[in-house]
Amino acid sequence: MKTQKPLDILLIKPSHYDDDGYVIRWWRSSIPANSLATVYGIVMDCAARNALGEAYDIRVKALDETNTRVRTKKLITDLRQNGGKAMLGLVGVQSNQFPRALDIAKPFREAGIPVVIGGFHVSGCLAMLPDLPDDLQEALDLGITLFAGELEGRLDALLEDLVSDRLQPVYDYLQELPDIAGAPTPFLPEGHVRLTMGKRSSFDAGRGCPYLCSFCTIINVQGRRSRYRTSEDVRRLVQANARQGVANFFISDDNFARNLNWEEIFDQLIQLRESGTSVSLVIQVDTQAHRIPRFIEKAARAGVTRAFIGMENINPDSLVSARKGQNRITDYRRMLQAWHNVGVLTYAGYILGFPQDTPETIRRDIEIIKRELPVDIIEFFILTPLPGSKDHQELVSARYPLDTDMNNFDLQHVTREHPKMSRAEWQAIYRQAWDLYYTPEHIATVLRRCRVWGYDPQNMLAKLFAFYAPIVFERMHPLEGGLIRRKSRGERRSGLPMENAVSFYPRLAWEYVSKYAGVYRMLRRYKRILKEVERDENPLAYSDAAMAPVTADETEHLELYTATASAKAFVDKLNAKTARREKHKETGTTPG
Repeated sequence: MKTQKPLDILLIKPSHYDDDGYVIRWWRSSIPANSLATVYGIVMDCAARNALGEAYDIRVKALDETNTRVRTKKLITDLRQNGGKAMLGLVGVQSNQFPRALDIAKPFREAGIPVVIGGFHVSGCLAMLPDLPDDLQEALDLGITLFAGELEGRLDALLEDLVSDRLQPVYDYLQELPDIAGAPTPFLPEGHVRLTMGKRSSFDAGRGCPYLCSFCTIINVQGRRSRYRTSEDVRRLVQANARQGVANFFISDDNFARNLNWEEIFDQLIQLRESGTSVSLVIQVDTQAHRIPRFIEKAARAGVTRAFIGMENINPDSLVSARKGQNRITDYRRMLQAWHNVGVLTYAGYILGFPQDTPETIRRDIEIIKRELPVDIIEFFILTPLPGSKDHQELVSARYPLDTDMNNFDLQHVTREHPKMSRAEWQAIYRQAWDLYYTPEHIATVLRRCRVWGYDPQNMLAKLFAFYAPIVFERMHPLEGGLIRRKSRGERRSGLPMENAVSFYPRLAWEYVSKYAGVYRMLRRYKRILKEVERDENPLAYSDAAMAPVTADETEHLELYTATASAKAFVDKLNAKTARREKHKETGTTPG
């Protein structure tokens, strides 16, 4: 029998650098890497099928740099010692991760090991720009292969090119989006999953989005025609993870409510839960999901505990400028209450830096949200022209000056000018927004609402802490956060000097001491807030404007609808439209 040659595929999901140039890495990361699970599953499928025949033994190793140190020299040595073919795949690389991806790739290329980079940065640039940006050209100059599009159905040909030493500089499949029904199951071994907080895995049940948001890259990379896994695909995925003790999942669909298979998927998950399989889900949905019959009720029965909602803003003019016409501020209160009525916590994404924004209007809007919208957790983002978005395409076409450092395109750094704020003011109000929302007083309010809705206030407090603490102590967004920062002197951005050990380690020690002393003090404050809330012997009597039932006349007195000319105009337009509809209904005529 002919001996098989080893083909080693090393998959790395890169992190990115903090403001001091150090890799962001944790003992336990917060968000599982869906792209890594997806590509890992596809490679394992190729191996199981002997996609290259009997000549090669396909082997795969996966690393998520947000929770695992990438020891480049050792990895290169291991690949060389195996004596066969090898390839490094840098997967799911976003724009802010591209500088780090290049730094990882360079020593592999120097060692003669082929490198392929895929992800939203490569795909977004190739989809929306007429010319290659400098960083992609640098990658090509280093002999790195760029992969645009999705890997399902493409890996066999890529591996054949690899073993034949004919890898192409660019593989562009953006115009050939694959059907993902029946596609290989996204999967990571339990050892990888336990390196995330809550032992959570992730998968995409669908890709693409029908909307036109100008700041979004999804529609230009994954398309506006959504494609879906089948309910059986999802069932197999959940069961495969259940066998290794994984029950918590983040469904990474940009908008699961537009998945045509949502009900079948929920029904499968309901059956699994009723048969004894533990399933807990976090999903992302739009502001119109509550209008879909049975959607919210079945979501709760299927195990959804948290719903992330792209609320984005409460100023209608801002929503129009972002081409996000599906978001209507008059839906927000009813939508949020609908989720709470079935016991699902709500997260809202909120963008700062629309053309109408100023520090004063942002402060005003946050106070309105706190008083009048029953949202539990808010994540703030800076409006950023991400490569792959319509915003970025238009600015590049107009030769508008943008930040040239992709590391800053992480939705928490200002990367362009604003018509009404300086860069410093914009950056400052972003940081202040977190402090304004997560005040002790508002935390107490959220906990009181939780008691009325039947949530565990202690669990809610832990989530509030997890979202606010990374901003306070790590200067980074909670979605990039984790448990116990692991900073290495040798993991620094290329071009920056390695710090002297005599200065680095004492400073690192002081950072840990001061940081975790601050964490301890914050936890004590939070516990005092919890005790104060729990002293209330009649918690069900609590109510406020946000919890009050939606009424027909609330547009006349709530600040959500009266504080700005934009909101008033939106309400007036909506009322006029409703009046015309009622008139036509009475007269039996059809609107012209």
